Amino acid sequence: MYKPLPESVTIKQSGINGLGLFAEQEIKQGTNLGITHIKVDEKIIRTPLGGFINHSNEPNCMKVELHANGNEPFRKKWNLVTTQDIKKEEELTLRYTFYNV
Repeated sequence: MYKPLPESVTIKQSGINGLGLFAEQEIKQGTNLGITHIKVDEKIIRTPLGGFINHSNEPNCMKVELHANGNEPFRKKWNLVTTQDIKKEEELTLRYTFYNV
């Protein structure tokens, strides 16, 4: 069964902007939460995970670029990885690099 978000996160109202991603449980530093963006030709497409994460100048996550193998229809993908331990109910944040803030 397809799940657009990992079980450890949910979408809730954010104090930063609109909706955001929040930890449903403690998440350890270095946890790979899944794909946030893919690049098809020259277009960058957000996944559901990437669509709800808010910007912070002091983020607790980062995008890690992965190069797809030759059999995949896209050339690059980015996964969301925690850069510190995340507490339950804490918002997950990222420093935007694809969009202007």
